[in-house]
Formats: sequence, structure tokens, C-alpha cells
Amino acid sequence: MTETSDTRSAAGGPHGAPPGRLQRLMRFVPLIAPVLLWAVPCGVLLHTGQRWPLPVAAAGTALSVLGLVGMPLAMVHGHGRRQRDRAAIVGDTLLGVSWVLFTWSVLLGVLLRLALTVADVGDGRDRARLVTWAVLGVCAVLLAWGYAEARRVPRVRRLDVTLPRLGAGLDGTRVVLITDTHYGPLDRARWSARVCETVNTLEADLVCHTGDIADGTAERRRAQAAPLGTVRATRARVYVTGNHEYYSEAQGWVDLMGELGWEPLRNRHVLLERGGDTLVVAGVDDVTAEASGLAGHRAHLDGALDGADPALPVLLLAHQPKFVDRAAAHGVDLQLSGHTHGGQIWPFHHLVGIDQPVLAGLSRHGVRTLLYTSRGTGFWGPPFRVFAPSEITLLVLRAPRGPEAGA
Repeated sequence: MTETSDTRSAAGGPHGAPPGRLQRLMRFVPLIAPVLLWAVPCGVLLHTGQRWPLPVAAAGTALSVLGLVGMPLAMVHGHGRRQRDRAAIVGDTLLGVSWVLFTWSVLLGVLLRLALTVADVGDGRDRARLVTWAVLGVCAVLLAWGYAEARRVPRVRRLDVTLPRLGAGLDGTRVVLITDTHYGPLDRARWSARVCETVNTLEADLVCHTGDIADGTAERRRAQAAPLGTVRATRARVYVTGNHEYYSEAQGWVDLMGELGWEPLRNRHVLLERGGDTLVVAGVDDVTAEASGLAGHRAHLDGALDGADPALPVLLLAHQPKFVDRAAAHGVDLQLSGHTHGGQIWPFHHLVGIDQPVLAGLSRHGVRTLLYTSRGTGFWGPPFRVFAPSEITLLVLRAPRGPEAGA
């Protein structure tokens, strides 16, 4: 692996991208979300014809009020300036529970009640109570399953990716992608070690981490990140920043990854050479970097490709899929990204889709550019993954064969 360019300064280049639609929408979420997330399930499950005994209705309502008040308080104490991990765990867990309760109270509650009414099953009270028990049962199963999915070592997703400009000497190059590990309040040092052990079984030529390593500073999460130093690759281990690094002293994470033997690709590239052919492996800071105010941090693709032979194929690491528009304009062959978590807890993927062009998987953009978006290796916040499994990705790069070769 040969380094060919240096990190560029912040001077001279495009300004940071303006806030996306999802970012603008999220400004209002803290004001209305807690009320909706707790009031709607409370109404559907307790006060729409069930006629529960007074102690039952009172206890359920009290729990909803406690969640409504306690969740924001725990989130503030856990993720605010004090960053108390126990409070963060409570707040994040309540957020996940309330989201699942809200979703299925609305979807299953409405549909099942309609079906029972059409089928003329029981009287109004019986139907209302049946809906309550069905919703609670479904939510309990989904939360237990989602917790197990979030905490397990991700399954390996394998796929071949043909790049028309890839030389025959690079055919079969094995690229492993991990991303969005989000080491955080729940201590996952053992999980981190097991993830790295799994990566090492894949015999990678190149291992990539496309950001959002952790929630918290490098000093605070060092023990969980330390196993990354054990990852093996025959050519290189490369890393780019994600948006969450810029909430937690990003330069500290860049320094720690360098200390662990990874190459931070901060708007620069390296060359992967094999069998007489060469692949440009480039990386950019996250698109939120410039707004962080950190000197020299910004997404600068021109700087990342400066000095690279334009005839060579390019593999680009960029945390957010929406960077693919710039990648396609520069003729990048393959962009690797994370950020979306595949939605993490269904149906949150609909909101993610407002801000990002792709949720997960391999997609084509423009004439040449392919984008692979990982669902992420860890989880953010709520320790649940519902219908959005985590992954470690093995991409085997393939040179074209037949008429496509040399295109």
C-alpha cells in the first residue's frame, strides 16, 4: 500500500452542504416526539373502549406519564454535557420501547380492530381488549428479538462487485467493510473483540471502517475500540470519519485510529497494488465536518484524488451515501458508505429515506459509479434492531471478463 497524497487544509474548496430535509425535520422532533410516542399507545391500549378496572387503567396511565417525563430527562443527562452512561442507557432503551409501542399501536391496533369489527367478533370491549393484548404481545416479541439482533456479532454478507476498469491483477481483491460500530454507554468491549475476530477469518486484502466509531470521546471509549488494533489485512486498514465523531472530539478518534494501526484517509488516497495493477483507495471526511469548526476537517474529494492517475479505478470511502452525487461527478468506480443502519428499527427507514438516496445494498449512480451502503455493524442509541440486521460486509472485487474487459 503506497501513500500518495496528504490531508488538505480547509481553505479553498466547496463549503459544507446545507442541512438536509431530515436534519430540518429533526429540529422539531424533541418537542413533539415524546408526547406522541407515549400518548398514542396509552390511548390505544388503555382508553379506547377497554373499560379496564380503575387500578389497571391508572397504573398503565402512570407508566406512560413516567415514560413521557423520564425519557427526555434521561436522554438529556445521558447525552448532554454530563454524559452519564447509565442515564443514556435508560433513555435510549425507553426511546426504542416507545417507538415500537407507538408503531404497532397504530398499525396493528387499527387494522386488527377493523378486522374484528368486520368479522363481528365479540362486543366493543372484547375487541378493544383483544387489540391491547395482541399489540403488547407483538411488541414484547419484537423487542426481545430486536435486542438479540442488536447485541449479536453481525452475520457476514458476501457479494462480488465487478468494476469495469479493474485490472486483472486485482481480480479477487477482498475488501471487508465495517461501519457504525457506535461504541457507547453499553460496554461492548467483548462484542468488539468478537467482531474483529470475525473480520480476521475473512482474509481481507483491505479492511475499511467508514465512520461513526463511537458515541463519546476516544478517551472515554478507548477500551471498546482497542480490539480494532487486532484487525488484520494483507494490504491496509483504512478509516474515514462519520458525523458522530464530530459530536465527540473527532481529532481524538483520528489520532486513536492511527495509534491502532489504521490509516485515516482524511481527504487523501493510497494505492493498492497487486499483480501489476493498481487501485486508488481514497477517503473523505464526513459531510458534516466543516460545520464542526475543526481546522482542516471537511469533505474534499478533489483533495482526496489529487495526484491520482485518472485512468486508474477508484474505491472511495465516504460515511454518508448522499456523497455519491459528488463521487459520480468525479467518475469514482465504487463508494463504500454506512450511516443509515438500514433504518435500525422498522419503519424508521422511511425517515432515513428523506435524507439519503439509498438505505442499504448495492446501487448504481450515473454512468460508472457503484455505491455499497452497509446497514452498519453496531447500533446507535436504542439497543434494538427490528427488520434491519447488522452486517460485516465482504466485497470481492472482480475484473470484467469477455467484451466488458478493457472498457
